[in-house]
Amino acid sequence: SFGLPRFAPEVVGDMPQRRIGEATMDLQVVHAIAPKAKLVLVNARSTTSNDGGGAFEKLGRLMESVDRQFPGAIWSFSIGWGCDRLFNAADLAPVRAALAAALRNGTTAFDATGDLAGLECKGGHTWSDPPSPDDVGVDAIASLPEMTAVGGTKLSTDADGRWLAEQSWYNIPVTLGTAGGASTLFARPEWQTVGIGSELPDRRLVPDISAVGDPSTGVKFVFNQQVSVGGGTSQSAPIWAGLAALMNEKFADSGAEPLGELNPLLYRLNKGSTALPGLRDINYGGNAISLSGTTGYDMVTGLGSPNVE
Repeated sequence: SFGLPRFAPEVVGDMPQRRIGEATMDLQVVHAIAPKAKLVLVNARSTTSNDGGGAFEKLGRLMESVDRQFPGAIWSFSIGWGCDRLFNAADLAPVRAALAAALRNGTTAFDATGDLAGLECKGGHTWSDPPSPDDVGVDAIASLPEMTAVGGTKLSTDADGRWLAEQSWYNIPVTLGTAGGASTLFARPEWQTVGIGSELPDRRLVPDISAVGDPSTGVKFVFNQQVSVGGGTSQSAPIWAGLAALMNEKFADSGAEPLGELNPLLYRLNKGSTALPGLRDINYGGNAISLSGTTGYDMVTGLGSPNVE
């Protein structure tokens, strides 16, 4: 249907049955952008079992194993790890250490911020209840300073796929949309200062960047031999992973180093300008806790969405 070559991803661990639709979407999104890339699907369900230590210790060990097996790979996470207020920095230390080590080996890591419109701590009551201040929060893993957190947008194109307009993804009636906010666990990294308004909290802010995530304007993929439309920030993250693969291909062709840790570069490029040449500043829309109506960084779509041209 789409003129793409066939592909067979390498699977680490058992094929995840419960999330096979999302895994299919993620793989096909990356494949559509970077069809020559080697694709590896890592099943992290084993990290949620009750044996062999806590989930974050097991996730850290899994990440260390993947780094040894595929050094310098690009990582895309599409799993919600839980509200940051449920943990402390020590809980996340094994994951943060494993991620930092992988970045030193040339890895670039993207994580979906979540789809609860800034209410990632929602729980303990029914979904029909109105949002409360206790619901406000960010995903713990997405808020790691070493992680590039990816939010979601609503994208409009013409019939040929050319960009027309973009705003934040927010479905108000069901309180779904791009997550974002300020971390309770981590202070503002030194690099996340340029172009950040003084009115924002002095904490690690997410997301860093965004890509299309609204299911009504999502990316087509094939599942169970049917064409479906994907969505969520778990679609936005692999979009950026595919783009990073193309960037690394260009770097390799010229003998340059791979992207590696992306966040310091993103914010350094933002210095002294209202918008990055390679990013579209999203200044329309919002989510349940914030607005994206300001020029430059916001806690809804970050620095913006990719302008690959």
